[in-house]
Amino acid sequence: MTIPLVVGVDGSEASLEAADWAADEAVRHDVPLHVLHAAGRDEEQVDVVGRTAERVRARAPSVRLSTEVLREDAAAALVDKGRDAFALVLGSRGLGDLAGMLLGSVSLAVAARAHCPVVVVRGGAAHRGAAAGDVVVGVEDEESSGTAVRFAFREAQARRCRLVAVHAWSVPVATPTPPGLSGYALQALERPPAQVLADALHDPGQRYPDVPVTREVVDGSARRALLKASAEADLLVVGARRRNGHIGLQLGLVNHALLHHAPCPIVVVPQT
Repeated sequence: MTIPLVVGVDGSEASLEAADWAADEAVRHDVPLHVLHAAGRDEEQVDVVGRTAERVRARAPSVRLSTEVLREDAAAALVDKGRDAFALVLGSRGLGDLAGMLLGSVSLAVAARAHCPVVVVRGGAAHRGAAAGDVVVGVEDEESSGTAVRFAFREAQARRCRLVAVHAWSVPVATPTPPGLSGYALQALERPPAQVLADALHDPGQRYPDVPVTREVVDGSARRALLKASAEADLLVVGARRRNGHIGLQLGLVNHALLHHAPCPIVVVPQT
């Protein structure tokens, strides 16, 4: 049995946009789509999944669709469903979030705890509709980013588009540097950043030889580099590691910033 793509909905416009994105993604990968509405016990009963299902069927008649309503905490329900899901898809904000919030509390909690890739659907219609062009992936190294890189290659192949792989690095401010030797030259003595990126892309590139790849090595902020690279992208992919001795993922400052400010849908992929 094929595991489903799961989209969490609450009736908000952002969750409807997420359902649209999820419907397209389910068709793209030929996987079932499961629409989940998790409502608190005191929340008024509304036919959120029924209305969302009608919208999905109109957009993607061929998709294998199922629905479910759970009377429990939304983040906990989604994380639990994510234990056996192709991915979890969420809107950037929900009905219960305060005005002015950049990212909904449920989306952030799920992105930090899920066991499968989590997509937060952000950006304008062009970015959400796979009309912009590229899949962008942030690469730390082959050990930390391997699962995210493989996910990004698979997405680029399914979308028949270019993969832009970005490796940003900088020498810590307190690092002593020999006179006349730049930070780049100092790090290059050990392992050139371009080699780090090449090594991370090698095995997935062999598996997906038809995907065109552009490599970008940036001396500077990873946050700025990825936001710039994804300005014209359909999808931004980043990895996250498990925290030693703690439940959840090591999202870090960069991933937090990207989840709040990415100009397109962003996927957080747990490293396995």
